[in-house]
Amino acid sequence: MPITSGSISGLARTLVHRGRLQEADAESILALAENNGAHFVSQLIASKKMTAVEVADFASQTFGYPLLDINALDTNALPYELIEPRLIVEQGILPLSRRGSHLFVATSDPTNQEVLDKIRIMTSLIIDPIVVEEDKLQKFIHRIADERDISLKNLGGQDLELAFAEEIETATIEIGSEVDDAPVVKYLQKILLDAINANVSDIHIEPYEKTLRIRYRMDGVLYEVSQPPLAIKDKIASRIKVISKLDISEKRVPQDGRMKLVLSKSRAIDFRVSTLPTLFGEKIVMRILDPASATLGIDALGYEPEHKNLLLDAIGRPYGMLLVTGPTGSGKTVSLYTCLNILNGNDINISTAEDPAEINLPGINQVNVNEKAGLTFATAMRAFLRQDPDVIMVGEIRDLETADIAVKAAQTGHLVLSTLHTNDAPSTLTRLINMGVAPFNIASSVHLITAQRLARRLCHCKKPIDIPTNALLAAGFVESDIDSLQLFSPGGCDLCKNTGYKGRIGIYQVMPVSEEMSRIIMRSGNAHDIADQALREKILTLRQAGLKKVKAGITSLEEILTHTNN
Repeated sequence: MPITSGSISGLARTLVHRGRLQEADAESILALAENNGAHFVSQLIASKKMTAVEVADFASQTFGYPLLDINALDTNALPYELIEPRLIVEQGILPLSRRGSHLFVATSDPTNQEVLDKIRIMTSLIIDPIVVEEDKLQKFIHRIADERDISLKNLGGQDLELAFAEEIETATIEIGSEVDDAPVVKYLQKILLDAINANVSDIHIEPYEKTLRIRYRMDGVLYEVSQPPLAIKDKIASRIKVISKLDISEKRVPQDGRMKLVLSKSRAIDFRVSTLPTLFGEKIVMRILDPASATLGIDALGYEPEHKNLLLDAIGRPYGMLLVTGPTGSGKTVSLYTCLNILNGNDINISTAEDPAEINLPGINQVNVNEKAGLTFATAMRAFLRQDPDVIMVGEIRDLETADIAVKAAQTGHLVLSTLHTNDAPSTLTRLINMGVAPFNIASSVHLITAQRLARRLCHCKKPIDIPTNALLAAGFVESDIDSLQLFSPGGCDLCKNTGYKGRIGIYQVMPVSEEMSRIIMRSGNAHDIADQALREKILTLRQAGLKKVKAGITSLEEILTHTNN
């Protein structure tokens, strides 16, 4: 239907009334915008009737909204999760910040009440437009999509079946219409996408007698994000189990599975799914396995320069063993995957035995341990040694048999990487002895041990704090540090959701096994003897390594005291 002068509204109408645009031109541009599926402002700029700067200046002065240079923004500091990605791309509107009940959004057309009303209803917040130049806004949105490696257009309107791997289609048909419930599908999709956008590590879906609770683990801490109706608990559980290829009829025993969410042609996220029967239904925990975390590079993990060099030297050797130790959730797998990525090349044969393989690494032969089928770590290791390996990675050394094979592989010309659950680097060596590995074999095979923890990073809203000198000395600082020491505590802002922390950083104790340590092992020395020798060799403890991060303003003293022993 042709556009008439009576149908001209918003910014176009104001431009005509102020004499900045002829009515015929406004009608023509509106018609072109409608035919091309474009915004009025972008079509106006394309017609060369006005420049992006002129439109932004006019809108700001005429309607009284602030004018912002969007190029000055930090892409990582924007609250993307508040607005659907589809709206960001399709409507050219971008969330900038939230203050209390107000959400500030960037737009080139502050008269577009339809989209502003959509966002108001979606967020339940008061929307305050900020005027920006259209060309800069579009470049900014496309740059965000590239940086985050997410095709925003693909995330909005599609159903969950289309987003997941193609085998879901047949699974959906099998379970029928009960689980193929559109509201449940969309709700689950939102839970998963919100978790990915918020850099969540785990999603917990927990049924209780009268409530259903959903929590995210962000930066190592659990936060409740939703309490959906209790009536949908079985539908959510069945939906997840179908996608993960689990038995939906079996609700009496725990089950483990995997599923994949395809975000774009270049990015997919795996989820490791675990179900657990509880008094009031099945609790489901989904671990988010983002392949991007394994390709961050060693510099992103938080190693001190001297520690990084020691690690690179150890994995550059043709044979020997490198052990990574720490509690569950301390980032051991990411550290090992980072090392494997450094080593991965056309001239290297790398095999891994994992339980299970968390992230798919192209070019590396990964084996899932299956003890029920007789495929144990030890069985996989024996097979690897007949496969002409250069590098072997064992997910975890749990028993003497696996430890013996790993040690012998390290002694016979192979580089072996693995993990152990011990508190620090010195106690790792005595743990191997307690398993029954001969001290001579340990001394001749283990070259480097890394103990690690993950501490939360302070957000940019951090604030200075004064701590009494006696407390600093008790924490492990030396007197020479205290005079020039400036420590920070968590603040609180929209970016960090008022926690004061954003992201995590690794704390590392990197201990090369020196000749003197080998002698201590040979004469059956204990962990204290090895720790004393490490101290003489100026090897930092986990607490000392953490205090360096505190001193640099990266994390808080409270975080380090929580995660390390003095």
